[in-house]
Amino acid sequence: MTATWVLHVDLDQFQAAVEVRRRPELAGLPIIVGGNGDPDEPRKVVTCASYPAREFGVHAGMPLRTAARKCPEATFLPLDTDAYDEASEEVMTLLRDLGHPVEVWGWDEAYVGAAVDDPIALARQIREVIGQTELSCSVGISDNKQRAKVATGFGKPAGIYQLTDENWMAVMGDLAVDALWGVGPKTTKKLAGMGITTVADLAATDATVLTSAFGPTTGLWILLLAKGGGDATVSAEPWVPRSRSHVITFAKDLTDRAE
Repeated sequence: MTATWVLHVDLDQFQAAVEVRRRPELAGLPIIVGGNGDPDEPRKVVTCASYPAREFGVHAGMPLRTAARKCPEATFLPLDTDAYDEASEEVMTLLRDLGHPVEVWGWDEAYVGAAVDDPIALARQIREVIGQTELSCSVGISDNKQRAKVATGFGKPAGIYQLTDENWMAVMGDLAVDALWGVGPKTTKKLAGMGITTVADLAATDATVLTSAFGPTTGLWILLLAKGGGDATVSAEPWVPRSRSHVITFAKDLTDRAE
């Protein structure tokens, strides 16, 4: 019987890669995308840093001024949402053309559900197809979304990684619980207070201990995540953003209510 696989496709350094595609001379150089592209712009943050920029310690969410201090030779570029929309749609159309359900999760990531005998061959095909756009991707393979997403992290950049029941605990057991997708700092801190610090610790914890600490829904969910479980449904329904934010950051604090 052919197994059903979930492949998580994540475009590498997406915004920076789109910028390199139209300015090839930037290939291999540190690129920082954010704000209006002015590193002296106060209170604006990094949206995407190319891999060469990340080697200097620059990461998404970092203030542009901090990024400029860490990597002064970087090329700073403004956000171009229209270009990213267009590039993303180009990639997602190619993924859909492969004939499997595609569930889009934003500009740069999607899940592909496929009943195939060789998921690694499909992952290679996905990488080749996306490579035609001059963008690259990493692909995580598993039987559910959460485990596939974690697998992608081991495949980056531009690689393929497979996590299954067979290798899950060998790969993940000794890692901290925040290596699980969906386990954030607050949950990690609370678990540490209970003496639970690794994925293996969490997987071995009695369900009643977790449900009493986190409630029945969250407690059972994080236990499932630790054991490598998750949501296996890939829906081809059109992706509709749940929200679209518009933020204006002022250079100085406003203290006058009318202002």
